[in-house]
Amino acid sequence: MRLATTIRPYDWGSVTALPELFGTEPTGEPQAELWMGAHPGAPSTAGGVPLNELIARDPAATLGERCAERFGPVLPYLFKVLAIERPLSLQVHPTTAQAEAGFADENARGIPLDDYARTYKDASHKPEMVCALTPFHGLCGFRPPAATADLLDRLGVPGLRPWIETLRTGEPGQALREVFAAMLGDAARPLRAETEAALLESPDPDLAAYAGIARACPGDPGIVAALLLHHVTLSPGEALYLGAGVPHAYLGGIGVEIMANSDNVLRCGLTSKHVDVPELMRVVDFTPSDPHRVEPAADGSGAYDYRPPAPEFALTRYDLAGAHALPSGVPAIVLCVEGEARVGEDLTLRPGQSAFVPAAAASPGVSGKGVVYVARPGAFTL
Repeated sequence: MRLATTIRPYDWGSVTALPELFGTEPTGEPQAELWMGAHPGAPSTAGGVPLNELIARDPAATLGERCAERFGPVLPYLFKVLAIERPLSLQVHPTTAQAEAGFADENARGIPLDDYARTYKDASHKPEMVCALTPFHGLCGFRPPAATADLLDRLGVPGLRPWIETLRTGEPGQALREVFAAMLGDAARPLRAETEAALLESPDPDLAAYAGIARACPGDPGIVAALLLHHVTLSPGEALYLGAGVPHAYLGGIGVEIMANSDNVLRCGLTSKHVDVPELMRVVDFTPSDPHRVEPAADGSGAYDYRPPAPEFALTRYDLAGAHALPSGVPAIVLCVEGEARVGEDLTLRPGQSAFVPAAAASPGVSGKGVVYVARPGAFTL
């Protein structure tokens, strides 16, 4: 079923990246996220019918019995293409329990789903994985506090010394919590300005990514807080997984992203969207952690399977030179990013085009010459 999809024009998106990748005409406005899936915020359509409605009509045929039993009558994942020209928000995602409680609370308080001040858009957690299509970079997870203290010390800003001392001597989780909260507080505004100026003047290559954030988001409270996080770079084909509570921000590049079917994002900076620092502080995991890279399993035939630790989703890249069998008995979305791909007998996809393969489909194959990504639930052995 060929999909018609929505492109979100968020201000951090690129005006040219998706048109160049997909061979389409620029619209003159940022094209940030191409959504493929059944999230009610921007469901794809098949034959003019929203995919969430098609699924609701016949969950067994569209999702398959196993998927419907495990996740209910909804597509468990949301699939996207991101085209990032400037930093996304410094953000975190909740656990399922946190999302359920937050969603119920905001409903009880009568906050409309489309209200700017709304934090929880649904009752789901939002683990996610991004796989780079071009060189891609971002921030992910807290660096060990002592290493961050050394980095801050190299800025030469005297006012940072109390934070540096806390990071060097305190219990790691508590030190990160204390410094992160202080960095975002109103009292730190003069020190943030001084630190931002030092960043912009620093020749230190380890600070270059953070100086780039300062140039893109001048005066934003998230600039200094971003210094607590690892800077991560991905080459094309490399993938990064973000679980609940892990602070992160994507900074630049094009990638495909797959996540649980949720739009729950708690932000504290680098954004014009709603910021909710108290709720974010409640949800953030302040444990230092290395970025969680996902290494694909290759089968030698041009298939690369990415299996992150989230039951809702998995992703396979096919470098097409012949035919491959697609997953059967589960709902899949096929996205062409390069060349041309034939799905089944008579559906041809070109870059930027996608198709939904219902669970009841008779084991279609994908063939052609190009590159496709196939999204599916991750909970089942195929």
